[in-house]
Amino acid sequence: MSKVKHAVILAAGRGTRLGKQGIVKPKGFIQIGKKTIIEESLIRLKRAGIKKVTLVTGHKAEYYEQLATEQGNWLQTINNPTYADSGSFYSLSLIENVVNKNFLLLESDLIYEQKALDIIQNDPRNDLILLSDQTNSGDEVYVETKENFTLVNMSKDRAQLSQSIAGELVGISKVSSGLFKHMMEISKPLFKKTLHHEYETEGFVRASLTRPISCLCIERLVWSEIDDHTHLQRAKESIYPNLETL
Repeated sequence: MSKVKHAVILAAGRGTRLGKQGIVKPKGFIQIGKKTIIEESLIRLKRAGIKKVTLVTGHKAEYYEQLATEQGNWLQTINNPTYADSGSFYSLSLIENVVNKNFLLLESDLIYEQKALDIIQNDPRNDLILLSDQTNSGDEVYVETKENFTLVNMSKDRAQLSQSIAGELVGISKVSSGLFKHMMEISKPLFKKTLHHEYETEGFVRASLTRPISCLCIERLVWSEIDDHTHLQRAKESIYPNLETL
């Protein structure tokens, strides 16, 4: 089994729910420890065997462009000029002519422990969505699966799903070139109507109707996304102190 060598990080969002902090800088440049959370993510990706990272930028793209200059050739940026009028699925589509191999897909506003990457890298399945058990974060995305833990649906509204909830979406996935190609085929008619689509519900869920996408729940995973001030405070007080030292 060969590990994935390429990672894609979606970093185009404006971070409006963080108020001024999300407007002045991209969310990836939130700093809780000695480095920004995007820099910490890059360190963990290197440790997991990633040799190339593609960052899809938008809001305050110059921050990521400067980071790419500092990091060297292993980090490249692709700009989404319509980031304010599009969703994450459109940002993801911009790598279509750049990435032609299996890749890890991550969000830029995550803090997480190294084992999240190590487990997904060592799993032999090519299409795999990482889940955690209950976080009580207040903005959970619940994931419904079949008996064999393949994706059925996901939603922030648990009432929209069945009782077969496998866990909560983390924001780290392994995507094969075949799955990505299928997702791009799905995206084309969607984008003719609007660019406001999210890769999780419109990409993964729609693709799962015709091809299986596995889900893996890691119990007691230490992680958090940072979408608003409540998330940031929780990350500082109860999540970050439990991460391993870089």
